[in-house]
Amino acid sequence: MSDDEAAVAVRQWREEAADQAVLLDGFHALKHALRFGARVRIAVTSDKAAALALAAELAEDLTEVIEERVLEVPAETLRELVPRVHPTRVAALADRRGRQRNLAELAGPARPAPVVVLDNPRNLGNVGAVVRLSAGFGATGVVTTGDIDPWHPNAVRSGAGLHYATAVERLASDDLPAGPLYALDPEGEDIRSLVIPDDALLAFGSERHGISPEVRKRATRLVALPMRPRVSSYNLATSVAMALFHWGGPAQGPASG
Repeated sequence: MSDDEAAVAVRQWREEAADQAVLLDGFHALKHALRFGARVRIAVTSDKAAALALAAELAEDLTEVIEERVLEVPAETLRELVPRVHPTRVAALADRRGRQRNLAELAGPARPAPVVVLDNPRNLGNVGAVVRLSAGFGATGVVTTGDIDPWHPNAVRSGAGLHYATAVERLASDDLPAGPLYALDPEGEDIRSLVIPDDALLAFGSERHGISPEVRKRATRLVALPMRPRVSSYNLATSVAMALFHWGGPAQGPASG
């Protein structure tokens, strides 16, 4: 890429970033965003040959797209564009998944899989990890309450771009989708004794504070995960994974990169 072409790429990146585009940080985030229909505005790398090698190894279905869409810029330019360069030296900007589409899927009258509700989460990395595993399990979506944005760059980075594979939204506690709400709580019934319906909401509080009074009041049932005495709690993503595994998850299919 010539100096003029690099300058054009930098200008386009900064214009798109100013327009509240979602930062896709790393090859895997770009890969998943493309696979699940994101509108990627611009993608850059400081080593296109390495990006294409990753595509050939992990995303052969996207090799041609990455060849066409990813622009190579100098390493120092990439460091100027992103706050922290991903080890894969790939970054992109994309449109956020449409809110109306998300709300329609979350409110669907016959949801085929549970909605995961994170009640006032505090750690963006945990939010992203929950999105990633929820997408893998085929959950209908992930809803957060509270003041942090589940589409924050740190959450998208931790989620490896899988925000585009499921409905991720922030809602007030009073606006949660309809359906039986199973709130995870140490005082609840052992989850192993229950059948989780497909249209359930599975609500998880923070490790420190647990479920809020508002969500507890709405709960259809309180549910507890098996835990050894004197162990205080599980990591949030671990708790979600255990509950979704108990629900059942998607039919088994071939793994992909």
